Amino acid sequence: MSQQGDLFRKLVSHCKEYGFIYQSSEIYDGLSAVYDYGPYGVELKNNIKDYWWRAMVQMHENIVGIDSAIFMHPKTWKASGHVDAFNDPLIDNKDSKKRYRADQLVEGYMDKLEDKIEKEVEKARKRFGESFNEELFRDTNERVVKYREEYEMVRQRLATSMGQGDLVDLKNLIDELEIADPDTGSRNWTEVRQFNLMFSTQLGNIAGEEGKLYLRPETAQGIFVNFLNVQKTTRQKIPFGIAQIGKAFRNEIVARQFIFRMREFEQMEMQFFLRPGEELKWYEYWKEARMKWHLAIGTPASKLRFKDHDNLAHYANAAVDVQFEFPFGFKELEGIHSRTDFDLGSHQSLSGKKMQYFDPDLNESYVPYVVETSIGCDRMFLAMLSEALVEETVPDAQGEDASRVVLKLHPALAPVKCAVLPLVRNKEELPAKAREVFNKLKLSFLCQYDEKDAIGRRYRRQDAIGTPYCVTVDFQTLEDNTVTIRERDTMLQERIPIDRIEEIVLKRVDMKNLLVG
Repeated sequence: MSQQGDLFRKLVSHCKEYGFIYQSSEIYDGLSAVYDYGPYGVELKNNIKDYWWRAMVQMHENIVGIDSAIFMHPKTWKASGHVDAFNDPLIDNKDSKKRYRADQLVEGYMDKLEDKIEKEVEKARKRFGESFNEELFRDTNERVVKYREEYEMVRQRLATSMGQGDLVDLKNLIDELEIADPDTGSRNWTEVRQFNLMFSTQLGNIAGEEGKLYLRPETAQGIFVNFLNVQKTTRQKIPFGIAQIGKAFRNEIVARQFIFRMREFEQMEMQFFLRPGEELKWYEYWKEARMKWHLAIGTPASKLRFKDHDNLAHYANAAVDVQFEFPFGFKELEGIHSRTDFDLGSHQSLSGKKMQYFDPDLNESYVPYVVETSIGCDRMFLAMLSEALVEETVPDAQGEDASRVVLKLHPALAPVKCAVLPLVRNKEELPAKAREVFNKLKLSFLCQYDEKDAIGRRYRRQDAIGTPYCVTVDFQTLEDNTVTIRERDTMLQERIPIDRIEEIVLKRVDMKNLLVG
C-alpha cells in the first residue's frame, strides 16, 4: 500500500476508534456510503459550521441566513433543470458487475498521467540537486512533454464529450485509453448511459406523478424560491447574500473514499445577488475571500489550489473549484460559480411569479444575477482531519511513550477545549478538587473530566481527539490552588493559579482568532 493510502487507512481507523465517525446501521452490516457522526465528530462538525456561519453571516452586514425545508414543490426541480439534466454518465463492467462513473474513470487516467510527470520531476530534482531548473525541465524533458500533451488531449476530449452529452464518444475514449476496472483489471464495459441522481418519494397517499416529491439534491433552490421573501423582510439592497446550511441527498453511482462522497451529506451555501454585468467582479471577490477562509485555520497554501471547470454547468458563465490535497489526491472541496440569472429566471418563467428586484439607484427592475459559494461540510471535515492527524516522535521519551498520535486542529475548532485530570484517583481529595475545577470551566467552553488510567495515557487520549489543553490537579493544588496546564502541540507544561485557566484557554480557543485574521 502507498504511503498516502496507508495514511487514509489510518485516518478512517482513527475516526472509528476515537468516536468521530461510525458506519451507519453498523449492527446490520452498515449502509453503503452513509455515516453517523460520533461524540467528537458532531462537536467538530458543529464547530466547522459555526466558523462558516460566523464568517459568512456575522461578518457581513449584507448576508442573512435561512433554513429552508428539505421537501419542495416538484416544479422547483423542473425549473432548476434537475429533472431533465441532473445526470451522471454510468458505465458497468460486465465481468466484475461493478458500476462506475464514466467521467471519473477518465479523470483517474488523467491523475495517473499527472503522477508520472511528478515522478519524473522528483527524480530529476534528486539527480541535479540545487542546480535543478524545474520550469525548464518541465518544458523540455521528452517524457514530461509527452505526458503533458496526452493529458491535454484527454482533458479536451472529456470536456467536449461531457459538454455535448456525447456518451458514445465518452465510451470510445475509455476504450481507446484501455481503461480497466480499478479492482479487477477487466476492460469488458457496457455502453455509457445517463443516470439521474435524485431520490424520489411520495406525498402522503397520492400515487403517480402528482404525488412525487424529491429529496433535495442541493440547498440552493430553497434560497432562490425565497429570494423576494428575504429581500422584503430584511430590506436588503443589492448586492446581498442569503446563506444556508442543510442536508442534501444524491443517489451517487459510486460513493467511495469514506465521507468524501456520500448519498446524504451537508452543504454550506451562500447565494450572492447582484446587478447583471457585475457578476465577474464579485466572482473574483468571493474566490479570494473563500481562499482566505481556508487558509485562516492553518491549512498550508500548498495543499489548496483553484481549478477552473472545463465543462460549465448549464446555469454558469464561470466556475472554479477550491481543491484540497486529500490522501487520494487533489479533489474538490468548494465550488464558486457565477450562475447568471438562470435560477431566478427559470422560477419566474415556470411559476408565473415575478422574481425581480427594483433597484432604486437605477430606477429599474431586473432579475438579479447570482454568484454562489458552496462547500461540503463533510468534505471540509475530512480535509481538516487529513491535515491535522499526525504521528510524531516525542522527545526524551522511551518505550510506548516514544511516539504519539495527535490531532493538531485549530484550537477554536477542536471538539473539546480543555480536559481536567486528577493526577491519581485513589486519593479522594484529588478527584473532588478536579471536579470542582471542571464544574467551573464547563460554563465557558466544552470540557472533559477524565480520571481513568495513568496520566500519560490520558494525555495521549486527549492528544488523539485534538484537545488543546490538559489541566492536571495534583497534591500541590491542594496546598496553593495551582495546577499544571499542558499545551497539546508543544507538550510544554506550566504551573498556573486555577483562576487563570479560563483566561488562558479562552485566549486560544476563541473563534475571533479565525475571524479577524
